[in-house]
Amino acid sequence: MSDWLTPDWPAPSQVKACVTTRAGGVSVAPFDSLNLGDHVEDSLESVLENRRRLSEAFDIQPAWLRQVHGTTVVEADPGRIAEADGSWTSTPGIACTSMTADCLPALFCNRAGSRVAAAHAGWRGLAAGVLEATFESLESKPADVLVWLGPAIGPQAFEVGPEVREAFMLQLPATAQAFIPSPNPGKFMADIYQLARLRLAERGITAVYGGGDCTVTDPRFFSYRRSPRTGRFASLVWLER
Repeated sequence: MSDWLTPDWPAPSQVKACVTTRAGGVSVAPFDSLNLGDHVEDSLESVLENRRRLSEAFDIQPAWLRQVHGTTVVEADPGRIAEADGSWTSTPGIACTSMTADCLPALFCNRAGSRVAAAHAGWRGLAAGVLEATFESLESKPADVLVWLGPAIGPQAFEVGPEVREAFMLQLPATAQAFIPSPNPGKFMADIYQLARLRLAERGITAVYGGGDCTVTDPRFFSYRRSPRTGRFASLVWLER
């Protein structure tokens, strides 16, 4: 577990967060070893053991989601797996959880340390407004919200078509700066971190941290772009018991 990441952000002391890596589990290749996704053809027995180890490491109850690249945000409930791409909680010990393997995980908290939230943002969810919906779930003013952006596909690896660029620019023309022409004609290299920051800034949220780890080039993380048959790691945020 020493390989796992602790977000570097000025969150209140009762707000805890963690990002798992591939290390510390029981899954075999190509899901080695701490795959937390139960939808990637890994052994369910292995996934459940990996999830148990995660829960035990922090004495938390992760609330897992069935992520669909949408904008639905629900109250985190460890007792059910909701179809959603964001969750929030004000209950200590329950962890809002985002599973990714190139998509952007975003962790939220309010400055009072009374509510936390997590979002899963692929480009479709990001363009549709999943970060904004997750912010709304905090029921806080923009100036009272902190956001940490977890490991995701980096700008040097995220090649997209013109339709992706247009989807963002139609809503927020300033997002043009997050795209540069690719060496491949007609394609663009997209900066998902910059896109997230621009959209959050549009809502008045400027206390945004993280955004420095590329899942494609960093072997600590699962990456669908690097290897389509792979596992999922998790970014979690919770209130201390």
